[in-house]
Amino acid sequence: MGKCIIIGAGACDTKLLDQRLVVKNEDLCIAADGGLDYLIQIGRTPDLVLGDMDSLQAQALTDSLQVKRLPIEKDDTDMLAAIKEGLAAGYEQFELYGALGGRLDHTLANIQCLLYLLNRGAEGTIVGDHVTLMLIKDTKMCFTAAFCEKGRRISVFAFGGDAYGVSERGLKYLLDAVTVRQEFPIGVSNEFIGEAAEVEVQRGMLLLCIEGD
Repeated sequence: MGKCIIIGAGACDTKLLDQRLVVKNEDLCIAADGGLDYLIQIGRTPDLVLGDMDSLQAQALTDSLQVKRLPIEKDDTDMLAAIKEGLAAGYEQFELYGALGGRLDHTLANIQCLLYLLNRGAEGTIVGDHVTLMLIKDTKMCFTAAFCEKGRRISVFAFGGDAYGVSERGLKYLLDAVTVRQEFPIGVSNEFIGEAAEVEVQRGMLLLCIEGD
């Protein structure tokens, strides 16, 4: 199965979106409310438009679109509702665009959505303008040398509590099986040095924030 691609209404550079967005036949592309405006600007059509439509121009909803309208008063954000749609369809890989910037509360909610996916056996990546966020738990994330351009920054934050046995290898600043506490951002602004690298957490969760396209 492919991946579920969701475009939200947060900050989004449409030129970058047009360059990055690759939707294959096996993928599911969902516009979460105002995310449809971004897709219209780059000439793309989603498989589904979902949301309460409070941040979308009414004229954007044409008869050719499949629309699932949600109530304004609800527990789920539009992004979370779109994620649930993708999970129900059987997808386990998610890419979230337009999930950062704009309203801070929505940005925080979208980062929490990474945990929602992780707890349900799925993997989520937030692709922002020149930044990528992902959440790992009790595992190791490896980066190829081709990805690790010298000077490219990566920050690592304990998420949901302290993280134990954290190691950072192949980076400018090294960690070796240390405890990263949620109250102390010791992992901010590390750098790749042009060689293969890895980040490991033996117990707990880490939020990875990687700069660059």
